[in-house]
Amino acid sequence: MPELISIEVIATKILEIRGKKVMLDKDLAILYGVETKRLNEQVRRNIKRFPEDFMFQITRQEVVNLKSQIVTPSSRSQFATLKQGQNIKYLPYVFTQEGVAMLSSVLNSERAIKVNIQIMRAFVKLKELLLTHKDLAIKIDALERKYADHDEKIQKIFEAIRQLMIPLEEPKKRIGFHA
Repeated sequence: MPELISIEVIATKILEIRGKKVMLDKDLAILYGVETKRLNEQVRRNIKRFPEDFMFQITRQEVVNLKSQIVTPSSRSQFATLKQGQNIKYLPYVFTQEGVAMLSSVLNSERAIKVNIQIMRAFVKLKELLLTHKDLAIKIDALERKYADHDEKIQKIFEAIRQLMIPLEEPKKRIGFHA
């Protein structure tokens, strides 16, 4: 059996569609070492195992959006060979993390089991990275709020210094008789 693909490579195949982290049927088929047609055939035979939150078919507009998002040649998958104005014959299916887990039960091979473990690890790693970035974003926001207040105070200090720098006018001597 060929060497399994690294978690980092698998993570590049995870896309976001409809606010969900998903993988394309074509990419999964390559990872599992089967034809896309066979993968989808197994899914159709076991369709009760794949509710809408596990797997769904993307629209033509989503395919267009994906084509514009995918920039690296290795991650273009089934969209790589399409020329301008050309359409794909069948709209692809995408699988959420739960759908990928269910795939291992319908693709009952040793490779499917090992690849599935790698894919689950990639999803977990991606979630950890997202949480780390969220924590960092929260800390940066807190610092910005903290120092935004300081900016106002510093501006007031500069304004006070400018006021002190204005020369005081000497009182004018009154001309004439003083009582």
